[in-house]
Amino acid sequence: MMTGIIGAMSVETDALKAIVNNATKETVSGVEFVRGTVNGHEVVVAQCGIGKVFAAICAQTMILRYGVDQIINTGVAGTLCDELGLLDIAISTAVVEHDMDTSPLGDPVGLISGINIVEIPAAKKLAAKIADAAADLKKKTALGIIASGDQFISDTEKKAYIRNTFHAIACEMEGAAIGHVCYVNDVAFAVIRCISDNADSEAGTMEYPELCRRAAKQSQELIKKFFEI
Repeated sequence: MMTGIIGAMSVETDALKAIVNNATKETVSGVEFVRGTVNGHEVVVAQCGIGKVFAAICAQTMILRYGVDQIINTGVAGTLCDELGLLDIAISTAVVEHDMDTSPLGDPVGLISGINIVEIPAAKKLAAKIADAAADLKKKTALGIIASGDQFISDTEKKAYIRNTFHAIACEMEGAAIGHVCYVNDVAFAVIRCISDNADSEAGTMEYPELCRRAAKQSQELIKKFFEI
């Protein structure tokens, strides 16, 4: 079983790359892929870059070049729900592309043309194992829909729109693109996001970089525990 792990930023992936044993490195399409093992499990780890296009390029490369059986997207997100506060963990049951909108043509908001669904289902067994790892670490978690778009959400009205339209629990910028690629390639996936902000007018304040660092560390700890159980 080969597991791909994707994060958008170096703060989300550097510590994971550092624990890969017998590591080999290769750069494809500007992305460095680190392949090896973690606790005897075959892995390939990559920092994809921010946004849906970079995330999709990375996921497709992992599938075609490394033959991954499953992909975990790890990182940080803004909360959309009361259940998740700062540094809590969101785990995907499904992902949506909140900025996909062909509704003027009569489609539901968020419908992804070609696969004709709004919610892309995550792998239940994979999400359950991640939830078990979080429980072992005594992390507060919620499972639900994670919304992605090429926007950093820092507006209360936009936050409410995404939450109410898609019933999502967290928002970020890559997970649904990775889920989209995995769906069309029939590869299992799940998204882990530690909450770094409240996706409101305070999201881009001076405290964000430190909260982002702490949230990314939480996600990395969860990935490490995942490979131990």
